[in-house]
Amino acid sequence: MICSMTGFGRSETINADYKLIIEMKAVNHRYSELGIKMPKKLNILEGNIRTLLKEYISRGKVDLYITYEDYSESNINIKYNPEIAGEYVQYMRQMEQDLGIRDDVSVSRLAMFPDVFTREEQSLDEDALWKRLEAGLRTAAEQFVESRKREGEHLKEDLIGKLQGMISMVDYIEEVSPQLVQEYRTKLETKVKELLQDSTIDESRIATEVVIYADKICVDEETVRLKSHIGSAIEILKTGGSVGRKLDFIAQEMNREANTILSKANSLDVSNKAIDLKTEVEKVREQIQNIE
Repeated sequence: MICSMTGFGRSETINADYKLIIEMKAVNHRYSELGIKMPKKLNILEGNIRTLLKEYISRGKVDLYITYEDYSESNINIKYNPEIAGEYVQYMRQMEQDLGIRDDVSVSRLAMFPDVFTREEQSLDEDALWKRLEAGLRTAAEQFVESRKREGEHLKEDLIGKLQGMISMVDYIEEVSPQLVQEYRTKLETKVKELLQDSTIDESRIATEVVIYADKICVDEETVRLKSHIGSAIEILKTGGSVGRKLDFIAQEMNREANTILSKANSLDVSNKAIDLKTEVEKVREQIQNIE
């Protein structure tokens, strides 16, 4: 199974106790990179989160977004601070004496002053919190992986089609190349006859020139290697797995052979076909960048 590096997954849990929303999205990347955005209270679980996601992701730049709201009242305590309340009262009495103003502050008004009452969040139950988070993460990750597989299958079909088309181009170049040598020999003999008119043609010299020309335009080695690379790429795609790096290396080799064929091209037909071949190799290289 081929997996794309682009994908999306989401899970949502809402009940009387809490609300948990997890979203994952990814784009292609040379290595594995995970960015996490979540409430501070979940920072203690970051190591667990990263370890879990390694089960599902080997390459790609993944962004993980976690929204968590706890509706349970048991995790919040109201704390009364008598020392601070006492200081407020002490200074108010001081003001009453200094300014001659009657103190009319009641308990209810005093309670509204800063820090007389504070809200304190109880320590989290890590195991219970992780249990909630793990379930949501696995649901989002499984959906994420499925989206990658679907995209990967589309990539696989398209790449195999392009690679098979490249084989046809290489076959054409192999078929035409010997004809070019014969055409060159015919043209060379005709030109020499025109120059020498009635003189005898040195067949050995003609043969030498033809051999030199054939050596310059010979692409047999390049086409054999290119076909081998194409065949290997198709086989790897059919086998599946995390093969992005391997295919990227093969694509570089295919590009090198296509460049050599283009540099040796000595006819318009072969040159055009070699340009088409190089264009297809570039398209294949671009798509391979998105395979995990």
